[in-house]
Amino acid sequence: IEHPRPLFSSREARMNWITPMVGIIAAAVAVPTLVVLYFLKLRRRDLEVSSTFLWKKAIQDLQANAPFQKLRRNILLFLQLLILGGVCLALAQPQIKGQTITGNRHVILLDRSGSMTAVDGQDSGSPQPRLETAKKQAIAFVESLRDGGVLSGREASDEAMVISFDTAAEVRQQFTSDKALLKAAIEAITPTEGPTRLEEAIRLANAHKPKRVIEGNTIEGLTAGLPTNLHLYSDGRIPDAIKAKPAPEDSLEYHRIGRPESANIGIVGMRAAREYDNPAKLGVYVSLENNRPEARPVDVELLIDGTSAMIKGTTVAGASEEGPRLSAAGAARAGAEEADAVSTTGTESAAMPPRTLRPGVGGVVFQLELSQGARVQVRLRQPGTGQPLENDVFALDDRAFLVVPPAKKIAVVVFSDESNSFLDIALSGQPLSRLVKVATDEFDDWVRLGKLGEFDVIVLENWLPPPGKDGRQADLPPGSYLILGQVPGGSLGLKVTGQVRGTGIVDWLRDHPVLRSVSLDRLRLFESPRVEFEPGSGAIALAVSQEGPALIEASSLGVHALIVPFNIDKSSWPVDVSFVVFMSSAIQYLGEDVGAGSTIRDVQPGQVLSDRLPIGAEQITLKLPTGETQRLTPAADGRVTFGPLVSTGIYELSWVGPAGPTDRKDGNTASRGYAANLSDPFESNIGAVEVIETGSRVASASASSSSVADKRLWPYLLLAALAIIMIEWFVYNR
Repeated sequence: IEHPRPLFSSREARMNWITPMVGIIAAAVAVPTLVVLYFLKLRRRDLEVSSTFLWKKAIQDLQANAPFQKLRRNILLFLQLLILGGVCLALAQPQIKGQTITGNRHVILLDRSGSMTAVDGQDSGSPQPRLETAKKQAIAFVESLRDGGVLSGREASDEAMVISFDTAAEVRQQFTSDKALLKAAIEAITPTEGPTRLEEAIRLANAHKPKRVIEGNTIEGLTAGLPTNLHLYSDGRIPDAIKAKPAPEDSLEYHRIGRPESANIGIVGMRAAREYDNPAKLGVYVSLENNRPEARPVDVELLIDGTSAMIKGTTVAGASEEGPRLSAAGAARAGAEEADAVSTTGTESAAMPPRTLRPGVGGVVFQLELSQGARVQVRLRQPGTGQPLENDVFALDDRAFLVVPPAKKIAVVVFSDESNSFLDIALSGQPLSRLVKVATDEFDDWVRLGKLGEFDVIVLENWLPPPGKDGRQADLPPGSYLILGQVPGGSLGLKVTGQVRGTGIVDWLRDHPVLRSVSLDRLRLFESPRVEFEPGSGAIALAVSQEGPALIEASSLGVHALIVPFNIDKSSWPVDVSFVVFMSSAIQYLGEDVGAGSTIRDVQPGQVLSDRLPIGAEQITLKLPTGETQRLTPAADGRVTFGPLVSTGIYELSWVGPAGPTDRKDGNTASRGYAANLSDPFESNIGAVEVIETGSRVASASASSSSVADKRLWPYLLLAALAIIMIEWFVYNR
C-alpha cells in the first residue's frame, strides 16, 4: 500500500526549505574548492629581471618548498565565501510560510451563489462583493503553493483544481501545478443569482481524485482516493451542507467570506391569484423577511409592465430569539464563545444554552383590476423617498417578478360512464366557461377529430384508454389531465404493484398550489392501489399514505397530469369539504397551465427553463433579462429548453406561428414570459456563519480571514550575492 504524506495544518509562520539537499550538495562542493584555491601555492614562471628588490614577496614564495601555503587573512576570500553561501542558500529555496498545509493536492471550492453578491467583503477597508474577496483569497492561496525544485522536478510541487458552485457545480480547472492557469480560472468565475448547494461540488471533487489501488487484495476493483485538502470559500449559507460528505481521508478548511453581523430585508415569496367568482380581480401577495434584530419599515412598490401602479408601506418585525434549537448563526456564535473560553482558560467550559435568531416576517397584499395578462414586478424602496433601500448590502432580493396570464374561464371535458357522481356535483358549482361530459367510447373519435384541443382540462373518471395490441398502456394525447381512480403507465412512468386497504394520509406538500388550501388529515382510503415510480419518470408525490403515493403529479411528452390513483367512492373524501376545494384548485392549476406539458412560469436561477410551444412555431427567440437574445430549436413535439438560468428577471420567449390561449399575440408573432426569482429565505439571511456541519465533519472558519502567501527568500539571497560580487570586484581593483 502506498502511504501518502500526512495531512496537518499549522497557523504559525515558520521557515522551511523546498530543496535543502540541492543547497547542501552545492555548498559541499563549492566552499572547499574556493578555500583550497587560497591554500595552494602560486605556480611561477621563470623570468630574468634586473633587480629583485621590488619582488620580495615573489622571492618569499620561491623559498617555500611545500605545495600549500599558510592561509592568510584575505577580504577577497571572505567576500567570495559570502557569495557562495548566498548562492547555495538560494539553491535550497528557503521560504517563510504564514499558513502551511502539508500535502500536495488541493481542491479550491468557490461559492458563486446569490448571497456572494452581498457587498460586505473587506479589502483594505473598502467594501466589495463577497465573491471578489473570495477570489482574492483563493489567488493568494494559489501563490502560496509550492513549486518543484531544481533536482526534485515537478513531482514535488503542489497541485490544485478549481470548482465553482451554486445550485450546480462546475470544474473550472483540472488538477495542475501551473499557477497561471489556476489564477486565470479563479479570475474568470462570475457570480450567479441562484441558491447555494454544496453536495454536488463535493461529489465532483471526489470524482476527480486520483485513485490508489490496494495491491495484493483479492477483491477486484478495490480502490481508495489519495488524501486531498478541500478549501471552501463561502459565507457558509449552505442549506444542504449536511448532505455533502467529504472523504474521511480528506481535510476540509472553511474560509469564511463576509461578516456574521450582516443583516438584510428582502422578498422571499411572491404569488398572484385571481378571485374565484371574478377572475378580473387580481391579488398579488408579497412575503418579506427581516433578519435584523430591530423592526424595519419599508415601502413596497408594484409595477405593471414596467409602470408603477401603487406603493404600500409596511413594517417588518425584527429577528427574535426563539426556542433551544441551534441555527447556523447560533452555532457560529456558540462555537466562537466556546473557542474563546477554551483559549482563555485552557479548559472547556459550560456554554450558554444556544438560542436561535429567527427572522421577522411580514408582507403586503395588492388588489387590482387586471383582466389582461401582464408582467408584474415588485421592489423594495426606502420609506417616503421612493429611492432604493439605504444601507442594504444585498440588493438581489429587493425585487421579484411574476408573469400573470390573462383572466379567463376554463373549459373542461369529462370522460366518464358514471352518472350523478360526486365529481359531477363538485364540478357543477365551478365558474367554468364550458363543462362537457362524454362517454368513454367516444374518446378515440375526439382524438382523431382534434376536439380535445378545445378544452383546457381533460378529466378521466375511473377510466383510461385501453392498452394496445402489445398489451402496453398507450400514451395519452397532449393535454392537461385530471385522472381519478386510475394509474396511467406509458411515458408517465407509473405502475401498480398491489392493493392496500384501510389507510390514511400521513403527509402532503402544503405549499403546492393545488394543496395550499387543502387539509387531508381526515381523509381515509378504504381501498387504494400501491403505486411506484419507475426510475427517471420525473413524477412527484403530492400526498403520501402509509403505503405510498396517494396524489401524484407527472408530465411527459406534452402531457401534464394530476393523478388521484384511488376511487373516490371508496374513500371518505366526497363527504369532506376538502374534496371540493381540491377540485377547484386542481382545475384552476391545470387550466392556467400554458400549453399541455408546460412548466410553471415561476422559476429560479439555477433551474432549466423547459416548455412546449404550439406545433408549427418557427424562428424561436429567447430574450434574457440582460437584453441579450438566444435562438432556440424546438424538438419534434415543440419542446424547447434553456439553462441553467443565471440571473433573476423576466425571460421572454417569442416565435412566429400559432399562439396558446394565454400567450401574447402581435401580428404573426406570439410571446410568452417566465419569471425567475431568488425566493430563498435561507439565501436572504446573509449573515456569514462560523461553523459548517457537513455529513462527515464539522468545519470551523479559519482563524485568519485571508490566505497568506509564502514569502520566498531565494530571490533576495541572489540579489545579496550580486551586491557582494560588486563589492568584491571593487576591492579587487583597489
